[in-house]
Amino acid sequence: MTTDRLRAVHLDGDSIGIGTPDQEHERQIAIYDLVEENSFSLPGRTAGPYALTISLHEAKLMLDVSGADGEQQAVHILSLSPFRGILRDYFMVCESYYAAIRTQTAAQIEAIDMGRRGLHNEAADLLIERLSGKITCDTDTARRLFTLITALHWKG
Repeated sequence: MTTDRLRAVHLDGDSIGIGTPDQEHERQIAIYDLVEENSFSLPGRTAGPYALTISLHEAKLMLDVSGADGEQQAVHILSLSPFRGILRDYFMVCESYYAAIRTQTAAQIEAIDMGRRGLHNEAADLLIERLSGKITCDTDTARRLFTLITALHWKG
């Protein structure tokens, strides 16, 4: 098993809060998917596999990374401002997708889903850029992290 990975992801209930049952379900799915398959490391360190605790600190995302020994390795505070437009657009496209499932053709649904995936990729690229030099992850891991970020903001 590689050390360049996340072994656990926790959400700080005090700062994030407990969501509705649907929100909590989406969060748990996002965490499961992230832990199951990821590539995650801290540049210049070999303390993994890592545990990640995500919390909110003054409307910013705080990423607290601990090593295999449980010792804190890094804390990064990430502004969510650059993600606001993508999150807004992403939720709008998701609403369109769920509405389209009921009335649209398969081709129309696929077109909407392609737009959703495009926004997801854009967010993953932005996340990789914002974490550059602090946390190294591949595109698939960044996509899964963005999925978790959306689950934190999902209104249900």
